[in-house]
Amino acid sequence: MNVLVIIAHPDDPEFFAGGTIARWRHEGHDVRYVVVTGGDKGSDQPDMTPAQLVAIRRDEQRHAAAVLGVRDVTFLGHVDGELLNTQGVRRDLVREIRRARPDVVLTTDPQTLHYGATRVNHTDHRAVGLAVCDAIFPAAGNRMYFPELLAEGFEPHTPKEIYFAGPACPNTLVDVTDFIQTKIAAIRMHASQVKAPDELESRIRQGLLRLTADGRIFFAEAFRRIWL
Repeated sequence: MNVLVIIAHPDDPEFFAGGTIARWRHEGHDVRYVVVTGGDKGSDQPDMTPAQLVAIRRDEQRHAAAVLGVRDVTFLGHVDGELLNTQGVRRDLVREIRRARPDVVLTTDPQTLHYGATRVNHTDHRAVGLAVCDAIFPAAGNRMYFPELLAEGFEPHTPKEIYFAGPACPNTLVDVTDFIQTKIAAIRMHASQVKAPDELESRIRQGLLRLTADGRIFFAEAFRRIWL
């Protein structure tokens, strides 16, 4: 199985789906990342410039991906916090989908406006999820869309499934019990974003904790999964 993770910011793959990605790599599946923005607004340090932060976060993302077993990371370089579902963004995503030719695309759920009663979902998470939907259908599999990509050598391709991370209405749980420590180790690579790693680890474990009907405790990541 070939998987393309299309996500808004450096650190999003690990936070949203790090256990699932680690499991897929352990099972021998190919996983690649496309990170759409540079994460250049992810700091409140007065002496930090956007260019410096982009460089730091790209390096952190490569190290975090490597912890999960992912070596192929593409950065599209759009501006953090200003992502929109535009023709240009969709073209970029169609190019990457046609290049990677994935069976599965994993992205963030565009329908999730908030998490619980205390946290609004980042606008870039919603924008990238919607742009991915529109890139996959109808554009990626139809040669009449973006004919300039044909000239670049990228033939049409339609993935078979989408996994939406951070869903309001999940229909799939992936058991990540054996990979939760790997997920946490990958998240710790994002040192510019993780200020209290031990406290964060506790919250992650609590958030992923599940209980079966027969009382078995396990950890799982939730997705809304659709078949194309």
